[in-house]
Amino acid sequence: MAQVSHIADEQASTPVSSSKSITLRIARYNPEHDDSSQFMEFTIPYERWTTVLEAILEVKKHFDHSVAVRYSCRQATCGSCGMMINGKPRLACFTKISELKSDVVTVEPMNNFPIIRDLAVKFERLFDTHHKIKPYLIRDDAELESDEKEFLQSPEEVEQYIQFANCIKCGLCNSACPTMATDSSFVGPQALAQAYRYVADSRDKGKDSRLKIIDESHGIWRCHFAGSCSQVCPKGVDPAMGIQLLRGYLLGFRG
Repeated sequence: MAQVSHIADEQASTPVSSSKSITLRIARYNPEHDDSSQFMEFTIPYERWTTVLEAILEVKKHFDHSVAVRYSCRQATCGSCGMMINGKPRLACFTKISELKSDVVTVEPMNNFPIIRDLAVKFERLFDTHHKIKPYLIRDDAELESDEKEFLQSPEEVEQYIQFANCIKCGLCNSACPTMATDSSFVGPQALAQAYRYVADSRDKGKDSRLKIIDESHGIWRCHFAGSCSQVCPKGVDPAMGIQLLRGYLLGFRG
């Protein structure tokens, strides 16, 4: 049964100046004892700059301290606060309520991730697949230990991969991916985009080993190029393009 609360009714020490308000619907679910999720509703005032994360934290402060939500930096840098906001994977700290243009804001845990509780999900598999593609520069040990050489790059060489280095591992791309919804073993767009980031790096010598890792039954060929991953990335990374470029390497179109 939905619970309706009004923040303006509470005798808070901080006055509320905004005359606008939204209904914030928060999915509540604990897999240890709940069969399904239920929504709790709260009426929250907001300013034009108020983010969804701030609204959730108002609920935790004034109404229900037990709402589980992961967050840290509050500036779209750490990637911790990914969730479904009105049906789309977004960062709560990077999403202003005013931009949603809706009187009702519904927040749910990200799709394609096991739920810990409420809005918090498990990231183990994302980090496992990220680690699987060897997300680091591979060189001969002797080269790395020597202090006689720098691994220089031209601006053109940096341009080949730099956008993919902006990944903050928020998981939004994996949440949006339709293949991940049907194939839990799929490596996912986040890991594939990072594989391209290192394959395209002129300083790296691990191209062949990475291509071998992703060229398997639940690897790169399971991507159907829906492009959903690229649409939701808050940092402008284009995993769909990276996946297509990786296929070019595997098919011999790229060196």
